[in-house]
Amino acid sequence: MIFLATGAGSGYAPIASGTAGSVVGLALAYFVLAPIWQAYPLGFALCFGIAFIGGCGVAGAAERILGEHDSSKIVLDEIFGMVAAMFLNPSGVPWVAASFVIFRFFDIVKPFPASYFDRRVGGGAGVMLDDLAAGIYANLMLQAARRLL
Repeated sequence: MIFLATGAGSGYAPIASGTAGSVVGLALAYFVLAPIWQAYPLGFALCFGIAFIGGCGVAGAAERILGEHDSSKIVLDEIFGMVAAMFLNPSGVPWVAASFVIFRFFDIVKPFPASYFDRRVGGGAGVMLDDLAAGIYANLMLQAARRLL
């Protein structure tokens, strides 16, 4: 449980644990998941949704084990957010780098409704939903940029 919630231990990074978790999400998306979502985008989206619900349970359990609401050690939310940011976007280095930077920006700034989820939703869903919102914002921004370029 803790292994998953901490992104294989990346959540124990002494500084910027959220950034470390985002790097894990980027690597997972780029090297493992992108070929799947390119071949089966709807199937991937369905599996992502189911895994996200499970991730809410994992994050909630990790909160209880660690005894801390939205502990900085829990980076599963950043991993899911980064995957959401990269979903169906080009996989070239500039796009992957942009996905990372834009996701981190939205994860830190937390525009509505991410701020609402962060402050008002408790448990594992609260931990996970603000990062999903940040990932969706980043994805939409990248999709718009792709159409403009």
